[in-house]
Amino acid sequence: MKGMVAPMSVMKRVSMIFKAKANKALDRYEDPRETLDYSYQRQLEMLTQVRRGVADVATSRKRVELQMNSLQQQQTKLEGQAKQALGAGREDLAREALGRRAALQSQYTDLETQYHSLQADEEKLTAASQRLQAKVEAFRTQKETIKATYTAAEAQSRIGEAVSGISEEMGDVGMAVQRAQDKTAQMQARAGAIDELMASGALEDVTGTARDDIQAELDQMRGGQDIELELQRLKGEIAPPAAKEIESGSAGGNGAQASPAEQPQAGESA
Repeated sequence: MKGMVAPMSVMKRVSMIFKAKANKALDRYEDPRETLDYSYQRQLEMLTQVRRGVADVATSRKRVELQMNSLQQQQTKLEGQAKQALGAGREDLAREALGRRAALQSQYTDLETQYHSLQADEEKLTAASQRLQAKVEAFRTQKETIKATYTAAEAQSRIGEAVSGISEEMGDVGMAVQRAQDKTAQMQARAGAIDELMASGALEDVTGTARDDIQAELDQMRGGQDIELELQRLKGEIAPPAAKEIESGSAGGNGAQASPAEQPQAGESA
């Protein structure tokens, strides 16, 4: 028994899952507006059938009414014939006419009963048709309201989805711009580092001529001498006038004095 219960339980769950998925798929493809229009169309068909029934009952009632009028005319005719027969002394003919009139009266009574029954059915169906028509009109108004609301909601949903899509796209664009900026900054930093390495000599330029270390040192010495000469020139330009005169006087006195070799020795003067 347990072996049979387990497969049945599994099949029930599978069936439930299948029905749930089918219901979800149907709900995805179902358009409430189409469903409302179909329901309204079905109600119109029902209203048409009720109206057709009212017309059929009214036709039957009218047919019975015509038969009743015909029987009433025949009864009137037979009554006249009975009077004429009595006037002519033909009592037998008068009795025959009255007998036929009685039979027609019985038929007339049956038709009258049927007529009143059809008349009552017609009134009931007419009232039902009017109530159904009022319900159909109310449903039509409600249907149009629901359809308009659903259409507006659908439009808002689509606009929201469009705005969301644009936001996601702009987010992707922003990320791409950020990546481009980061990559540009990285390339600029790399280019600056390569320039510094080439200037310091740590990275040789394989595309240029071979580096001459001796010439580079000579150029550096020449650059230092030029700087010293320029420094002396600037000092000369900014020196005060008194200092310049003292320097020029000291230079003249030194020229007039005799050199130590030319001066007399102390022993010679004695």
